[in-house]
Amino acid sequence: MTDEKLRLHAFVCTNQRDATKSRECCAAKNSLDVMGKLKRAARTAGITDVRVNKSGCLDNCEQGISCVVYPEGIWYTIPDDDEAISRIVEHLAGGKPAEEFRMVSE
Repeated sequence: MTDEKLRLHAFVCTNQRDATKSRECCAAKNSLDVMGKLKRAARTAGITDVRVNKSGCLDNCEQGISCVVYPEGIWYTIPDDDEAISRIVEHLAGGKPAEEFRMVSE
């Protein structure tokens, strides 16, 4: 990364809850691996002004692997597949949000 300010910051929930708890968690859905795929895909695409990081609980684990892109405030549910990663990387590169993976408000 250069000294320039980041344009976007994508946080992917990697929170792990005790299996005895009643709520789901993103870690059980392979979120750390998905976050790594997203980070590598962004790097491969040459995106240098966006940071992809793991985060603690984003409080939407029941909807799938949670991701929020700031400062836009766009929320995604990321399935573990290459198409989803590719579409979200297109957004991070400066394209339109990947509407098909936007999180539905409950």
